[in-house]
Amino acid sequence: MKLVFILAAIAIFGLLVTVHELGHFLAAKLCGVRVNEFSIGMGPLIWQKEKGDTQYSIRALPIGGYCAMEGEDEDTGAEDSFVQQGFWKKFLILVAGSFMNFLTGVVILLCLYAGVTEIYTDEIIGTAPEFTQTGENGFQAGDQIYKVNGYRTYVQGEAKMFLDYAGDTADIEVVRDGTHILLEDLPRSTFTSADGSTYTGFGIYVGVGVQEATLAKKLQYTWYTALDFVQLVRFSLVQLFTGGAGLDDISGPVGIVSTMTQVGSEAETASDAWSQIFYFAALLAVNLAVMNLLPFPALDGGRVFFLLVDAVAMLLVGKKVPERYQIAVNMAGFAILMGFMLLITFQDVFRLIR
Repeated sequence: MKLVFILAAIAIFGLLVTVHELGHFLAAKLCGVRVNEFSIGMGPLIWQKEKGDTQYSIRALPIGGYCAMEGEDEDTGAEDSFVQQGFWKKFLILVAGSFMNFLTGVVILLCLYAGVTEIYTDEIIGTAPEFTQTGENGFQAGDQIYKVNGYRTYVQGEAKMFLDYAGDTADIEVVRDGTHILLEDLPRSTFTSADGSTYTGFGIYVGVGVQEATLAKKLQYTWYTALDFVQLVRFSLVQLFTGGAGLDDISGPVGIVSTMTQVGSEAETASDAWSQIFYFAALLAVNLAVMNLLPFPALDGGRVFFLLVDAVAMLLVGKKVPERYQIAVNMAGFAILMGFMLLITFQDVFRLIR
């Protein structure tokens, strides 16, 4: 059964990359840009068919795909090349891949939540005896935790994670009967837990709130989960750059496939296994959408950044940044990304064999 999960994880990862490229392809066609080749898979060619100006291909390695547009990296002089298009067409084509990934994640979540009967939230179920900021203007049992240090607790389980990663103080905001209550700079200290032992924290006991899963709640929770996935990227990047997390906490394709396989293998039933794998696939889809829009050279977000720089340069000096400079920066960024991915892949492989 583990082999089935491995193959499924590889297929899902490859499908998500292909969906990303499909977004670029559809937007390019819509904007009148010539696509020289649209490929499902990478590596040796298995099948191809030419229709119009585009070669449609299936390749041997199911690890993604690509959309090769005319004039994508250089000005070929053709009117239907990517370089010759205006700002909004370029922008639409560049963000379409991430949009498709995000949409895929939302659709997967909609399917997963279609049959649920209850929605769970983070809720305060009590406070430590030493915690004094209680009552009408403080915290009470039944308060729904809304934010921790500015991070929204969209789904159940987030409050504990944000509190664990908080520093010496925390800003905690709750909702009670539609009213928001914010307590700032709560100190991390030693408190008595619900079972009488002591713990280091912020004096609140976090539990699970339950709501009926109406159709409106399912749709809301689907959207909230997708937004939570976006927020997790931001949270992870902040932790990475502030030292709260390290390179050991980052995974590449090998690590992602390994994690998805482990998630499926540890589930008690086959139904639970596939639900967890597809939940992880939704998380991965939204992560791919967000990461690709980061303003780093060679990523879609880096190219969007150059579009904005060009627009500002045209307003100020009437000239764009020369294509050769943009190409050089993107090639350097690509080399850095490939080197980083190689490092992470070696790290993932080492984890598997040690």
